[in-house]
Amino acid sequence: MIRRMVVMLVLTGVVFGGIFGFQAFKSKMIRKYMSAGQPAQTVSTTKVRYEQWQTQERAVGTLRAVRGADLAPEVAGIVQAIRFQSGDSVKAGTPLVQLNANADTARLKSLEAAAALAASTYRRDAEQFKVNAVSQATLDADAAAAKSTQAQVEEQQALVAKKLIRAPFDGRAGIRAVDLGQYLSPGTKIVTLQALDPVFADFLVPQAALPHYRVGQKVVVVSDSFPGERFEGRVAALDSKVDPATRNVKVRATVRNPKQRLLPGMFATVQTDLGGPQRLLTLPQTAISFNPYGNTVFVLEEKKAADGKTELLAQQKFVTTGATRGDQVAVLSGLKEGETVVTSGQIKLRSGAPVVINNDIQPTNDAAPRPVDE
Repeated sequence: MIRRMVVMLVLTGVVFGGIFGFQAFKSKMIRKYMSAGQPAQTVSTTKVRYEQWQTQERAVGTLRAVRGADLAPEVAGIVQAIRFQSGDSVKAGTPLVQLNANADTARLKSLEAAAALAASTYRRDAEQFKVNAVSQATLDADAAAAKSTQAQVEEQQALVAKKLIRAPFDGRAGIRAVDLGQYLSPGTKIVTLQALDPVFADFLVPQAALPHYRVGQKVVVVSDSFPGERFEGRVAALDSKVDPATRNVKVRATVRNPKQRLLPGMFATVQTDLGGPQRLLTLPQTAISFNPYGNTVFVLEEKKAADGKTELLAQQKFVTTGATRGDQVAVLSGLKEGETVVTSGQIKLRSGAPVVINNDIQPTNDAAPRPVDE
């Protein structure tokens, strides 16, 4: 038994000795590798600096005309004349479509004749009533008949007028939807008419942002139909309730559109300045590594090497970011003005890694970038 225990202890010692020896060898090799140094990585950099920052709220909006309608007849009829061309600019009251009104006009003349006869009968009986030639009842009946026939004339005049469809306001006509000789039922679309200068931009904002909005506030509308162009306007109205489903509030802005290029139904981005400008530290967005556990940057620090030379080392830092605008992001905490930050090449870095700066090619850092025509 004693011999077996001695053998077991010897074997155990050999095993543990081998493990500890391997770990010591591994640590020695790592220290040797570290002491040999690492190749410097090439990065681009920029200085952290303060800039005037105007906080903006962006929202998706839809354009609509200040006045817009799909014109349609109130009464049925056959199209007798079309007095406009698709795309015409028309004034209020301009005749657009004439429906056949021959029968209605003939009936109007008949009613006008009956009304004239009733009025003449009333005047004649009124003279006879003065000499007691007719009774009061006869005179009252004549007066009622005169008023009734006149009302019928006015009713028929209104019917005839409805056979001529006019522009209810100044605007631009769309593509006509009817042709000569076509029978139109009441409510059949003839053409759309839109007043295009100015236009409304309707957009939604969260209820938390509502205190920042007021009537008369300046807004800028941007549409992907016209890249690089900005259309200025003013907040015209705020809705009187919050949508209980989304907790958003509708805001309407009036936007100038002198060239009538913005059309109702267009998608647009509405930018609104909130408060006054602030002085904030800014960086290109490419300098920030956005992570679920926190946003980080690499800051360069100078350190003397063993041979007395100065080298640059990258150190990772956590930062708190704020709003973004164009290619820039605001840094609220974690950095100081004047620090050198890596803007590209971070993927190959870790804390303590030596770097070499090459700023021949820099990431864009424009607060309001615009597409470049090739």
